[in-house]
Amino acid sequence: MSGYPRLLRSSESPAARGRGEAGRPTTHTRSPSEREDVRAPTAVVYCEANFGSLDGKTANGLVRHSERYEVVSVIDSERAGLDAGMVLDSVSNGIPICRDLADSLGQSERVPDYLIYGMAPASGMLSPQERDLVFEAMDRGMNVVNGLHEFLSDDPAFVAASAANNVRIVDVRKPPATKELRMFSGRIAEVDCPRIAVLGTDCAIGKRTTATALTRALNANGIRAVMVGTGQTGLIQGARYGLALDAIPSQFCAGELEATIVDAFEDSDPDVIVIEGQGAMSHPAYSTSSFILRGSCPDGVVLQHAPRRTHRCDFPQMPMPTVASEINLIQTFSDTTVIGLTLNHEHMTDAEVEAAIMYYGMELGLPVTDVLTRSPERLVEMALRAFPALDRGITAGAR
Repeated sequence: MSGYPRLLRSSESPAARGRGEAGRPTTHTRSPSEREDVRAPTAVVYCEANFGSLDGKTANGLVRHSERYEVVSVIDSERAGLDAGMVLDSVSNGIPICRDLADSLGQSERVPDYLIYGMAPASGMLSPQERDLVFEAMDRGMNVVNGLHEFLSDDPAFVAASAANNVRIVDVRKPPATKELRMFSGRIAEVDCPRIAVLGTDCAIGKRTTATALTRALNANGIRAVMVGTGQTGLIQGARYGLALDAIPSQFCAGELEATIVDAFEDSDPDVIVIEGQGAMSHPAYSTSSFILRGSCPDGVVLQHAPRRTHRCDFPQMPMPTVASEINLIQTFSDTTVIGLTLNHEHMTDAEVEAAIMYYGMELGLPVTDVLTRSPERLVEMALRAFPALDRGITAGAR
C-alpha cells in the first residue's frame, strides 16, 4: 500500500503494494502539492467501551492527529451521542461517537473507506463479537486496518471475505519474513543529526503524543524533524518511517530500528530525528525500551511521566517508579542524557499541572512541560537547550 512505513504489511500482494529495494515496501510519501489533489480515505474507528481510556489509545491518537485518514466517527456505545474531541480534550472536533456500525453509517454520506480497530487490549486478539463486526464492515465494502497481534490476513475466513467483497486487510503489526530482517550494523554512527528518543515511566502514558507534538513543533519553527514510529498507532496515523517493534523477533529489533533511522536520515536529510518510545525501561513486562535505546543510540531522551498514576497499567501490584529512578536507569543503561520531562495530566487540575512543572523542574534541573495543555514552544526550547547548534543554524540562515 503506497506510502506506508517500510515495515507495514497487509494481505495485498507485493505487486499491489509496490516494492522497493530487496522486496521491501516503498517509503514514498506524497508531497504537500500531491496531497492537495488526493482525498484522504475516510475511516470509522472502533473503540467499544474504551474511548478516552488507556486501552483506547489508538482511537484517541487517531482522533487527535491523523495524516492518513479522515476519521468520520468513533464506535463506543457507552459514549454514544458525544463529540470525540470533547471527550478527549474538552474541545469539539465534529467527530461523533456512535452506538454501533449501523449508527455510524447512518451518520455518513457514504460508506467510509475503512474500519480501524482502535484499541490495544492486553490479549491482542479479537473477541467473537469483534470478529462479527469486522465481517459486517467487509460485507458493506469497507477495508479493515488491524493493529492487533492477531493477523487477520492469516485467517482463512477473513481472507475469503476480503476476496468476496474486494476489500483489503491491513495488518499493521505483521512483520517481514525473517530473511528480510536486518541485524544491528553500527551504521547509526553515520546519522550525524541529533536523535531524540521519547521514553516513559509506564506504557500508555503519552510517548507517541509527545513525539508527534515535538516533531510538529520543531518543523513549525523551521527545524526539519522526522519522526520514527515504533508502534501500531503511529503507523496508522501516517508516520512515514517506522516499524511495529513489539512484533519483531528480539534478535532483529535493534537492527531494524537502526536501519529505519538510517533510511529516514538518508531519504529526508533531517536536522533532528525523533524516535517514539515503547513501554518503560523499568517495567518488567516490556523489553522494547531497551531495544529503542540500543537501536537508536539517542543523543538525548525526553521522559514522559504521569504524576497522579499510582501503579503500572494493568499491574495494580506494581507501583510507579520515581522520575529520578527512571532517569538513572536510562542513563546507566545507555550512553545518553535525559534532556527534559513531559507530563501526562490525567486526573490533574491545571493548577496541579503547573505545580508539578515547578516541582520537577526544581528537583531535576530540567525543562518540564505538559504537551497537551502548554505551548508547543516549550518543547522547542527543550530541544534547543540540549542542542543549541540547531538554533545557531536557523539564526545564521542555514535553511
